[in-house]
Amino acid sequence: MASNTSATTLFRQTTGTATDPAALLPGPADGSFSPPPPLPLNDSTSPGSHDDDHPAPHRYRTIWLSDIHLGSSGCQANYLLDFLRHNDSDYLYLVGDIIDGWQLKKGWYWPQAHNDVVQKVLRKARKGTHVVYVPGNHDEAARQFCDLSFGDIQVREEAFHTTLAGKRMWVVHGDLFDGVIQHAKWLAYLGDSAYTVILVLNRWFNRIRSRLGFQYWSLSQYLKHQVKNAVNFISSFERVMTDEARRRGCDGVVCGHIHKAEIRDIDGMLYCNDGDWVESLSALVETFEGELRIIYWTVMQAPQAQRTTRKARVSA
Repeated sequence: MASNTSATTLFRQTTGTATDPAALLPGPADGSFSPPPPLPLNDSTSPGSHDDDHPAPHRYRTIWLSDIHLGSSGCQANYLLDFLRHNDSDYLYLVGDIIDGWQLKKGWYWPQAHNDVVQKVLRKARKGTHVVYVPGNHDEAARQFCDLSFGDIQVREEAFHTTLAGKRMWVVHGDLFDGVIQHAKWLAYLGDSAYTVILVLNRWFNRIRSRLGFQYWSLSQYLKHQVKNAVNFISSFERVMTDEARRRGCDGVVCGHIHKAEIRDIDGMLYCNDGDWVESLSALVETFEGELRIIYWTVMQAPQAQRTTRKARVSA
């Protein structure tokens, strides 16, 4: 009996096609995940790989990514693929909305760049990176597989990560604590449609900027943050998440969902949001010095180019 399940099978399940449960491996009964000791990574690539022209990636202890929205036209897959080529880690957390099942139900959209992202993540898992996938609301179909494993990728409803500084972080997407998602899902679908239109405008806007020699800048994020209700919602969400982390006996939370990267202290609790890959193009990382940072990958890197990213830092 096969112990691995292909990425294609997982995508089919996300969009409504059955997956053979016999191909899945059981995980811990409590749904939690505590990182095991890291395995040594083999950074070499096979002959003929498209990564051969890239320098050795920068190493972090942990990388958190969320809200990638593969399968939607708003996904900035080329930027994410560039980020994955230039950065490696012992632990990789995929914190929900990795695949956009809502958009895939409306119409199939899966360009080669989206497939390349999936293959890159699978390759990292095969080489020793401990990959944990925590589904969100856009890929909620994967929640039926929580506590199971797809090959080298563990699926969990939530996870717990201890930083080098000894802080216990609760890792969860965050949609289960969003009142609109839980009690007025029709409104969430309506808002998603309007948001998709904004992302289309954002994509064309940045194509024009690129041709004029300017780097990526999120029009959609700017518009969202000018709306008072959106700002108030984000503030309320952040406080709810830290309150829930405190109830779980944690020192902080790492989440996604609202597409706003952030690291800040809220009443003695550490709130971290790893952002998204449709607007801010951001990731949360933990260095080997125990520092948490937000990295904005808004400039595509040539093989020998020097990385010039903006960073928000805080001691873990």
